[in-house]
Amino acid sequence: MESTSAQERFTRLLIEHEPELLRCILVAVPNRPDARDILQDCSVSLWRKFDTFDPNKPFVPWALGFVRIEIRRFLRETSRQAKLSEHAVESLWAQRTASASRLTKRRAHLAECIEALSERHRMLVDEYYLKDYSVAEIAKENQQTADSIYKRLQRIRENLHDCVSRKIAGART
Repeated sequence: MESTSAQERFTRLLIEHEPELLRCILVAVPNRPDARDILQDCSVSLWRKFDTFDPNKPFVPWALGFVRIEIRRFLRETSRQAKLSEHAVESLWAQRTASASRLTKRRAHLAECIEALSERHRMLVDEYYLKDYSVAEIAKENQQTADSIYKRLQRIRENLHDCVSRKIAGART
């Protein structure tokens, strides 16, 4: 049986990342109906070019190239006065791109730091953050108090924060 079709992969990626793409559009075009129209046009362009997408690379940076084109097209074609000049949009876009790059690096560092946790702590992080178990469920499963689970999660978060901060500082030198 064939693995998922291109259409299904595209649909899953688009649905997963649509909120982030819409937020980026709203930076430049704060009118939500206009932003939704831009996202719709962008989705059509993304689908037409999906065969050029490298599945080994992140979807969002690739899609944001299309978002940028559609925003510029909208600002050129609209007869209404744009809320932001094209220069302002470019400036905001540059800031957003830099922020996205920093966030990608932080996520990579976080993944490394999570891997460095003990198996017990990784399991706790997985149950709480990925599987969405409540603290009460985790406490009951581990025969501990909810308070002790809260405290352990807090220590793990602090350790992860410190680990990521060290990695970022190390990357700057």
